[in-house]
Amino acid sequence: MTKLDELFRDPPPDRDSYVLGQAIPFNPDQWITRLPSGEWWPKRLADLPRVGRWPTVDRRTVFQMAEHAHTPEGRRDLLIAALVWGTGTNAREVVRRVRIFHENDLEWLDERICGAQAEIDRGDPVAAYLVLNDQDAQVKYFGPAFFSKLLYFSTADRPVGERWPLIIDSNVALALNELSAQEWEADKRWDSKKYASYLELAHSWAERWGTAPDVVERTLFTRGKQLKSGAR
Repeated sequence: MTKLDELFRDPPPDRDSYVLGQAIPFNPDQWITRLPSGEWWPKRLADLPRVGRWPTVDRRTVFQMAEHAHTPEGRRDLLIAALVWGTGTNAREVVRRVRIFHENDLEWLDERICGAQAEIDRGDPVAAYLVLNDQDAQVKYFGPAFFSKLLYFSTADRPVGERWPLIIDSNVALALNELSAQEWEADKRWDSKKYASYLELAHSWAERWGTAPDVVERTLFTRGKQLKSGAR
């Protein structure tokens, strides 16, 4: 049995709890004090209940915020929510994430996001990925690990076309390197051809497993984390 067979041997987990319910804790103060203005903090995040010490945000909530991303403020809220979900409570990582707002022209940043969103709405996630990964116009401090999260959430959980935009990061890349015949390096800024290859693999595996593509994405992420920790 191959490693790929082993990974997808059992029935797929329930998407509602495994994917949509994936909740990440965050410290609001770490963000509010570092954003260009405290008024930038999304009200939807401010209203989340605490679970233990911190509030948590899940994928379902971020998807819901995409419903209001037709305005600059709504797009900014969605971007912040995607960053918060992907960062957690690590203060050092929060500092790195908010540099997106301090090191880029904000109108230009919104234009780039609008351009990517238009491609998502047309059902072309690879073109959307290229908009934000353009070598001649890259958004500073906004690499694929995070802008792919924005592309994913921008669908509001209603992807258009044959391919869903999916999150790619170093953990997913490690799992892909183990399971596919291609070479994936975890520390690279993957180009659009590499992203297209990932989407093709993830969608084919999802069809084989009888599940949604983002269930495969989260499974790959989990496997990548195991590989980082030395687990077999």
